[in-house]
Amino acid sequence: MLELFEGRVPVEKTLEKWYQANKERNYGAFVSFVGTIRDEEGIEGLSFDIYEPVLRSWFESWQEKARKDNAIFYMAHSKGDVLLHESSYVAGIFSPKRRVGLEMLDAFVEDFKANAPIWKYDLKNGQRIYAADRSTPMEGAGLLK
Repeated sequence: MLELFEGRVPVEKTLEKWYQANKERNYGAFVSFVGTIRDEEGIEGLSFDIYEPVLRSWFESWQEKARKDNAIFYMAHSKGDVLLHESSYVAGIFSPKRRVGLEMLDAFVEDFKANAPIWKYDLKNGQRIYAADRSTPMEGAGLLK
């Protein structure tokens, strides 16, 4: 399941919903990752643009990998502005064994950082500024100016 939210991701509600949907499905592990906006470089928060068709395709490719190990991924991400100490990204995997979940979630989060079609902007002094120095270029993508 892939969920997109305007603004911050409601972490507790999201994780609880995922847990309730899967708690009786005989998974041995639920491993999650929560990304939180840090106070750095004078930012007030971050803002995100997402190209949804490519993100959904990218996410489905990970679901297919997970299915081979009888696992299932969940992900939630923010669109628009997220302020300091709020969460913009939550990912989770339900798997039969903890090692499968831990290893797959680590690979998922790293691949997300490198390949998901999400563009990050700093919020500073009421302005939205592309965070080029803290962004990973996506192959074949560019910015329109």
